[in-house]
Amino acid sequence: MFSKFTSILQHAVEALAPSLPLQEDFVYHWKAITHYYIETSDDKAPVTDTNIPSHLDQMLGILLQEEREREFGVTGPCMEYLLHHKILETLYTLGKADCPPGMKQQVLVFYTKLLGRIQQPLLPHINVHRPVQKLIRLCGEVLATPTENEEIQFLCIVCAKLKQNPYLVNFFLENKLKSLASKGTPDVISEDSLKGQDCLSTDTGQSCQPEELSGAMGLEHTELEDEPPQQIDDLSTSLDNLAVTSLPEATVVRPNQDYNLVNSLLNLTRSPDGRIAVKACEGLMLLVSLPEPAAAKCLTQSTCLCELLTDRLASLYKALPQSVDPLDIETVEAINWGLDSYSHKEDASAFPGKRALISFLSWFDYCDQLIKEAQKTAAVALARAVHERFFIGVMEPQLMQTSEMGILTSTALLHRIVRQVTSDVLLQEMVFFILGEQREPETLADISRHPLRHRLIEHCDHISDEISIMTLRMFEHLLQKPNEHILYNLVLRNLEERNYTEYKPVCPEDKDVVENGLIAGAVDLEEDPLFTDISPDNTLSNQEWLSSSPPATPEHPKNDGKTEVHKIVNSFLCLVPDEAKSSYHVEGTGYDTYLRDAHRQFQDYCAICLRWEWPGSPKALEKCNLEATFFEGHFLKVLFDRMGRILDQPYDVNLQVTSVLSRLSLFPHPHIHEYLLDPYVNLASGCRSLFSVIVRVVGDLMVRIQRIPDFTPKLLLVRKRLLGLEPEGPIIDHITLLEGVIVLEEFCKELAAIAFVKYHTSSTP
Repeated sequence: MFSKFTSILQHAVEALAPSLPLQEDFVYHWKAITHYYIETSDDKAPVTDTNIPSHLDQMLGILLQEEREREFGVTGPCMEYLLHHKILETLYTLGKADCPPGMKQQVLVFYTKLLGRIQQPLLPHINVHRPVQKLIRLCGEVLATPTENEEIQFLCIVCAKLKQNPYLVNFFLENKLKSLASKGTPDVISEDSLKGQDCLSTDTGQSCQPEELSGAMGLEHTELEDEPPQQIDDLSTSLDNLAVTSLPEATVVRPNQDYNLVNSLLNLTRSPDGRIAVKACEGLMLLVSLPEPAAAKCLTQSTCLCELLTDRLASLYKALPQSVDPLDIETVEAINWGLDSYSHKEDASAFPGKRALISFLSWFDYCDQLIKEAQKTAAVALARAVHERFFIGVMEPQLMQTSEMGILTSTALLHRIVRQVTSDVLLQEMVFFILGEQREPETLADISRHPLRHRLIEHCDHISDEISIMTLRMFEHLLQKPNEHILYNLVLRNLEERNYTEYKPVCPEDKDVVENGLIAGAVDLEEDPLFTDISPDNTLSNQEWLSSSPPATPEHPKNDGKTEVHKIVNSFLCLVPDEAKSSYHVEGTGYDTYLRDAHRQFQDYCAICLRWEWPGSPKALEKCNLEATFFEGHFLKVLFDRMGRILDQPYDVNLQVTSVLSRLSLFPHPHIHEYLLDPYVNLASGCRSLFSVIVRVVGDLMVRIQRIPDFTPKLLLVRKRLLGLEPEGPIIDHITLLEGVIVLEEFCKELAAIAFVKYHTSSTP
């Protein structure tokens, strides 16, 4: 009570007393603070019961007034006094001792306001950045302390200053260099990390002297030894007892004092207060985006940033229950790392494990955004750490397991993060994780060269329909990502030499000629090795095949690989025989309904592929190695095998298989267009294309139709039920076959629309 009365009386005296010159006033307030420590005998009274906060505010106000009254960049006597008498050093010592109690909070506030409000650059001064470094080390030492809010405000203002002037970060790397040198670490300090240090100057016009630079290198060795160790190890071990094995490079000796700004922010990301944690994450994002190469190198090689990011990712992934419904994983609302606030009681759509799922996806989103914003070399290092420590170390064993429930859950999580990733660098690492880095053509002998790729593609044809559908969805979304290696690894590398074709020079006598009821150059189905499992009794006559094919205007494809679009469109539209068509009985289900979607999707794919500089026409056959054995690749093999069983597979599986194939068909690469969308390509012996697979399915369908009574009415009823135009009724015989026929018809119309749109777009100037 007495101290408060004294404070009020002092303010009254100051108001009545004549105004002193600013410097005298500044010195008076500073000496009032120092006298407190000389005269007081009660060091347990809180600082709020003293005049110290008031004196600090007055000092700050004087500094601001002095700066306003002078030209920008001119240092006044009060600021000179603060720098020369190392006031910030003294305040740091008082804050570290927290004497009187609460002094640390007052010091943090003073530093924050000083750095934030003074316009002239202060950090280049050794008597500013050295105490700032020391104070940084006090932040985040203990979580949930009363000073957490002031600590994060102080750290964030330092980060903001570094963002404004990135070269200043070099002052905060000197501590690292000095500590490494004192430990005798050989060849750690690179010359480029010191680049520019000899030419730094303050805004007072005084260049940094050699002794000042040596002081700027950091604290003396004895001071480093006296400092309490950081709590990084406690942080990492508290995350659900992490069992992730450290990488070899993580075993390098890393002094605790390296890049303290990063270490303190990393500690505060574990704060129980969500607001503090988010601010700490924002501070880290500012630091990783700094363009200074030395800072990026220090960030990734001499701090625990990579390990802590990935270890937390691993711990949150392991905390997910195995029983999470894959549908919940797919449909949970979009996650933003800064808005990770979830209340189970307020959520009407809550499900077991939702809190854990949101936490994992939120942290993954943060890692993704951090890598997206990071300086290039830092981004690569962070993404590789995620690849090695999380993708390979944690996710791969889950994806390679044999438990169907485990496979389904882990694939659903992989699908979700494939959809969610936005950073090009992290996407590249994810693609290498899923598909490997191979770019040479595949052979049957080496399809298991990258075990995870092989396993995931095999899962597209899994005995469990749920696993097949989920894996196909993952690949479908992967194909939509802006990364050239995805399509090249899965498909294009096997089509590069066009050795699926048989080169036949155009003969004048073959053109527009139909001999003995056969199209010139056509292959008899009975002689085609793809149809060896169809008995002669079940095959259709040549005339029947012609009746279900396009009008007989055959031409061999031109050497540029393009066939007239009307012929391609008619080929797909006429592929399914009339008795197996049902769409013309239902309004609004014609071929034209696919044109608009195909146009929009093709434009999207063109935008994605524009920077990949694909050729506009197929590689000249004369330059292709047509003698090489053709293998469509593991991915297309499984898709074609699935497509060949479309009449015997569940409706949902068929929809997903055809969806992936239509996505592939949309890519604007001439070899993909030729192989997937040109019915008139001359296939080499033993090769199959998408069209030949469908032809084979239609051949099987024509035989099976004859065995089903009332086939067309049943087909129409099934279509109306699928569209919701008819109520569900008694189970219809051969329902799987009928649904497969409907999917087949719609798929052929979709392929026709894609072919038309691609031709029209390419021919439009």
